Amino acid sequence: MRTVDIIIKKRDKEELSKAEIDFLIQNFTSGETPDYQMAAWAMAVLLNGMSHQEITDLTMTMAASGDQLDLSEFGGQVVDKHSTGGVGDKTTLVVAPVVAACGLPVGKMSGRGLGFSGGTIDKLESIPGFRSDLTTEEFINQLREHGIVLTGQSVDLAPADGKLYALRDVTGTVQSIPLIASSVMSKKIASGADAIALDVKVGRGAFMKDLDQARELAEVMVAIGKLSGRRVIAVLSQMDQPLGEAVGNALELKEAIAMLKGTGPADFHEHCIDLSAYMLILGGKVVDLESGRKLAQQAFDDGSALGKFKELIEIQGGDISMIDHPEKLPLAKFVIPIVSESGGWVKVVDAKEVGESSVMIGAGRARKGDQIDPAVGIMVRVKVGDKVKPGQTLFDVHVNDRKSFDTVFQKLKASVELSDEPVEPPPCFWDVLGLN
Repeated sequence: MRTVDIIIKKRDKEELSKAEIDFLIQNFTSGETPDYQMAAWAMAVLLNGMSHQEITDLTMTMAASGDQLDLSEFGGQVVDKHSTGGVGDKTTLVVAPVVAACGLPVGKMSGRGLGFSGGTIDKLESIPGFRSDLTTEEFINQLREHGIVLTGQSVDLAPADGKLYALRDVTGTVQSIPLIASSVMSKKIASGADAIALDVKVGRGAFMKDLDQARELAEVMVAIGKLSGRRVIAVLSQMDQPLGEAVGNALELKEAIAMLKGTGPADFHEHCIDLSAYMLILGGKVVDLESGRKLAQQAFDDGSALGKFKELIEIQGGDISMIDHPEKLPLAKFVIPIVSESGGWVKVVDAKEVGESSVMIGAGRARKGDQIDPAVGIMVRVKVGDKVKPGQTLFDVHVNDRKSFDTVFQKLKASVELSDEPVEPPPCFWDVLGLN
């Protein structure tokens, strides 16, 4: 078997066998297949696509390229979630303890933020002492004893994906849906979860800008799940405007704590309730969305979700006084408002512009390895459909120096568009796939 023959076969729109995909990925991971050949193959995939079976074989081979967690002792009950990334998306901080409080073990390895897509681990590390570097043994023991784990992704998890992603990033092949789907699912499968809820973001602040593309990606990932013996649900959620109000690490953590205590933005609450319900369906706790929503809401109302979050923070070394007193979390020196010069109905709050502004003031990373400031961020004070008066606050910008505010003032101001006519707010979710 030769790599060049596999490239030619995909160039000519033929379907690759599992043996050919295994050969290609194993040789690329070991260094025997050079980057230039792998780049040629990735471009052929971008142009010609792959069948669901090919993508599943690619996913499973990449998952097997490194460590894999064996969670079989939990009897197929472990649930996980993955978001394709958005602005103000602090959902994991809420849904993980909600679902765990309802009796399903939640084991999740999360990444750090890059660009304007925030990372769950960065948010949790706003809490002094919180450990995000659990070993595999610690991960499994904690899941067994406490039913919830949120930790950083192991470097030995699907190393083939890491190597292929780095190559895609510099060869114009990031946009390939088969390669995106196999990248996401290989890490999820290597993490050992039996059931996976996928939150596929759509819109200005998402990787997928239009609904058709997002639906295609979701369909492929659901198909991979079925073919690999996992239970998968994918929701298509809006990301034209930020989720909730808070954008920035400590600010988002505070908003998540407030939500667990029963207060917070309506769109964030709806998102968390529905996503929790879908995870409860996946884990067999409920049979439909309505009963899942009721069970999730009960975990909010009786305080068990908040209690589970405190338990998570404490067992991973964090200072739980920050949960009871979130005002102790990192604070910026200045909070500067941006106000509207005119009145009307909010037509656009551009999530991409808000997200990029948060990176510019230090709340995110432009490059891997950049330091972030947990205290800084943006509070978004208006939503699409709101009626705004002249002088009303659009944003509160939390910064540690006024110069960084000056760099984003015009960008943020321009991110809000007003209409003379009433505007209909967007739905929280566009669709859900994989329920049947």
